[in-house]
Amino acid sequence: MSEPAVHTPRVFSGVQPSGALHLGNYLGALVKFVALQNRMECLYCVVDMHAITQPQDPRLLAAQTREIAAAYFAAGVDPEKAIVFAQSAVPEHAELAWIFNCVARLGWLDRMTQFKEKTGKNKERASVGLYTYPVLQAADILLYRATHVPVGEDQKQHLELTRDIAAKFNNDFAAPDFFPLPEALIEGPGARVMSLRDGRTKMSKSDPSDQSRINLLDDAETIAAKVRRARTDAEPLPESPEGLKDRPEADNLVGLYAALSGETPAQVLQRFAGKGFAVFKPELADLMVERLAPVSDRMRRLMADPAEIDRALARGAERARALAAPILAETKRRVGYLQT
Repeated sequence: MSEPAVHTPRVFSGVQPSGALHLGNYLGALVKFVALQNRMECLYCVVDMHAITQPQDPRLLAAQTREIAAAYFAAGVDPEKAIVFAQSAVPEHAELAWIFNCVARLGWLDRMTQFKEKTGKNKERASVGLYTYPVLQAADILLYRATHVPVGEDQKQHLELTRDIAAKFNNDFAAPDFFPLPEALIEGPGARVMSLRDGRTKMSKSDPSDQSRINLLDDAETIAAKVRRARTDAEPLPESPEGLKDRPEADNLVGLYAALSGETPAQVLQRFAGKGFAVFKPELADLMVERLAPVSDRMRRLMADPAEIDRALARGAERARALAAPILAETKRRVGYLQT
């Protein structure tokens, strides 16, 4: 019996260029990206192919792609350590997605809750691309045989689909362990940052209220105003995290302070127990500005030189294609395509 394949530990993740990045993206993704690049081989993609599953202004898409790349670099992602590139610059993503479209089963996609949430009663008007979005996501990950994927809770179902596709391909084409079954990385603070207007709703780029989020490019005055207006309750802060039960807005703000300060919620509450939000909110706003201002400043400097961002993305795409090409070639050989 042959030994199972040992896959190089490799991380893949991506962010859509479909709106301004916010504090949730920073804590839930960018901070983790920086930490991971020192532990494993990492590929960080700007997923512009995913972005067009929903209507986009073509005049803005390229600029938004550069903005996401600038955020990666400003947060501390090192393009010499990690591979940073635009998805559409690596055509192998689309090629592998088609093969996976023929591996995935319709019933699997019918169970994807994000499609149902995004389309609601307008399913018939949704693009086919939005429906097959999770298959392209599987191709993004498996094109590099990535073993680990930092994802939010809302993406866990898509990662399970990726594992199903990998297992079915391996079985259908007598290729045990050809594709790994990637694992989710969800640990750490900031995995789920909630809206400033509703502590039960995730902070989102698509929320129509700009007051619901802290954007990475917000200035200090804007951050302070948004935190001051953030929804809370009339009760003082408790002595322990157990006292935050059924207080979603308070729980969210304490969690934000903890994630930004590197403390646990319990440690934050030890300092602020018994105090009201009139005391806590200014402290939280100051901490946000302290952490985000350097990132915002670097982003603005980078975005002032779009040609340099383009060069960095082009170098990343070359490195990504060098990894992807042999994996795709072997995939096509196993499927039975003619080799030229």
